[in-house]
Amino acid sequence: MTGGLLVVGDVVTDVVARHHGPPAAGTDTPASVRTLPGGAGANVACWAAHRGCGDVRLLGRVGADAAAWHERELAACGVRPFLAVDAEMPTGTVICLVDADAGGERTFLTDGGASLRLAPCDWSDALLDGAVRLHLSGYLLFSESGRALAAVAVGSARARGVLVSLDPASAGFLARLGTGRFPALVEGVGVLLPSRDEARLLTGLPDPADAAAELSRHVPLVVVKLGGAGAVVARSGSVYARVPAVPATPRDTTGAGDAFTGAFLASLLAGAGPREAAREGCRAGARAVERVGGRPPGTG
Repeated sequence: MTGGLLVVGDVVTDVVARHHGPPAAGTDTPASVRTLPGGAGANVACWAAHRGCGDVRLLGRVGADAAAWHERELAACGVRPFLAVDAEMPTGTVICLVDADAGGERTFLTDGGASLRLAPCDWSDALLDGAVRLHLSGYLLFSESGRALAAVAVGSARARGVLVSLDPASAGFLARLGTGRFPALVEGVGVLLPSRDEARLLTGLPDPADAAAELSRHVPLVVVKLGGAGAVVARSGSVYARVPAVPATPRDTTGAGDAFTGAFLASLLAGAGPREAAREGCRAGARAVERVGGRPPGTG
């Protein structure tokens, strides 16, 4: 299958602080600090382009403070940016605390900023011209305007026969939203790509394979990302494939799931089946954790 990919989601500025051991309360903790372009939606688009998808577009919302920089960074990754510039709110910012002594595990402090104001008024059906897949960042679901936009985008995609995927994006925000609301919000989604924690949260099942199978009773294809344990693919209520992880030495796990998703979608667009696409996702995830930040090699 050939055709374009439209990603709708968050574009933010990441401030990545890589430190050793727990931060010391009430005093200084030495860290290496970098300011990098980020956002789950933007990262997915960049990794999809990096893995060979030739026509990747991104719809997002940023503040005037960093709009030009984010446009340049996205274009440098091969992504066509369609960024609404918010006149009132600054670009979203995420403080990424990365523990170098804990396998690059990260903690996020998130200010969604302008990304939380992405809304139906930013949508145009023309964004789907030539697209065969629409991907939604789950961060859309955590604001009222984002949920409204997601509904409009899914409706337009289904009317055109465009396939829809979604990454729940954040177990913490998903818990605050309430998992009981999730099934209605993903109606019309054909591919769901949760993390292990998100899959467990959505189903109440501790085993990620069981969770994947349960979720696939409601969404046709489910891929649960397991980090260093690979991935599980499920469809029609049963596990379809288990894909091993690719060995890596983690420096920063920020954006690893986004890398998986971007490569997975690019592989599907190139004609791969779900198992092989998940393998490509694992390869991209392994590459992502070995670098600082959420974007592909050669950027940032």
